[in-house]
Amino acid sequence: MATEKKVATSAEREQAKLLNRVRRVRGQLDGVERSLQSGEDCANVLMLLAACRGGISALMAEVLEDHIRLHLLQGRSKEASKDLADDLIDIVHAYFK
Repeated sequence: MATEKKVATSAEREQAKLLNRVRRVRGQLDGVERSLQSGEDCANVLMLLAACRGGISALMAEVLEDHIRLHLLQGRSKEASKDLADDLIDIVHAYFK
């Protein structure tokens, strides 16, 4: 009997990507906790916190982008939807930088 390989859908790949981002942020937060517990220099802790903030912002931008593409654009023409999505996504990315 031949085994079938499961081909991941676009949605499954996107979900896996988001979950990986969450895991990276969790790892960064664990690093902050370890640094605080060990009494590391404030500058090092601040750098770790900045990395956490960047990770959260990137995750938030990805989820918001998906929301715009999947939910806000239904019922519009394909061209109008793409233009609106691109404009909104550019604004969101600029905000989270």
